[in-house]
Amino acid sequence: MAVVDVNFFSECLSRTVTFRAILPFDKYAAPWIERERGPEKYKTLYLLHGMHGNYTDWVNGSRVERWAIDRDLVVIMPSGENHFYVDNPATGQFYGKFISEELIWFTRRMFPLSERREDTYIAGLSMGGYGALVNGLKYHDTFCAIGAFSAGLILDRVFSATEEPAPGNLPKGYYEMVFGDLDHLSGSDKDYYALVAKLLKEGHDLPALYMAVGQQDGLYKANVAFKDFLRENRVPVTFEEGPGRHGWDFWDTYLLRFFTWLFPDYREPEWREVM
Repeated sequence: MAVVDVNFFSECLSRTVTFRAILPFDKYAAPWIERERGPEKYKTLYLLHGMHGNYTDWVNGSRVERWAIDRDLVVIMPSGENHFYVDNPATGQFYGKFISEELIWFTRRMFPLSERREDTYIAGLSMGGYGALVNGLKYHDTFCAIGAFSAGLILDRVFSATEEPAPGNLPKGYYEMVFGDLDHLSGSDKDYYALVAKLLKEGHDLPALYMAVGQQDGLYKANVAFKDFLRENRVPVTFEEGPGRHGWDFWDTYLLRFFTWLFPDYREPEWREVM
């Protein structure tokens, strides 16, 4: 296995960016892999961090490395830089396109990754949970499953933001820098409610949805409200909640539950049981 950090120039972001990859093989150059594994390509999870974090967060804060390697899963972890993983043409920052098009294109050419929808997943926590939902829905032909942990479903805060922010919120100028003109946010491809409604109206196949949130999390009510919306519209969603706040103890626990949901046929390696 290997954990590697990769730098490359992003056309979408107009600068050099870094992502971290968990690779469940020792030699990650494609010719070696094809010799040892054959033509089969690896399933891939694109895993997004939260606000104030970066591409190192998931490996530092959770046991994702062990669980991914056990499941023969490649995990790609980019940086979102507090931009909620969405596009803003006004600033020339295209984080959604970077995550869901450019990064996938690049990693599939660097590593032996499957290009099949059924082998490609996206997930994230907090800000990254929002990013996983909106990009997973927008790029529903690319991702077959979405995982959202304590998802940053904060559109109500965005719409009520002022130049002098209330406690627990950010200034309106910040949200405009991230999302663009706030008058056009509702109903856009950054609006998770509107994305679901649009896909249903057009008859598209939605990705499988998994959501988890702590009962003491400040985002609990917003996550429950979105879950209720999904179920009212007959969209299948696996929703789990339990004791916990907005932190790594909760996310580490429910990441494993997400993997159990994603790979129901997985069995713990025998060597793990005898230790």
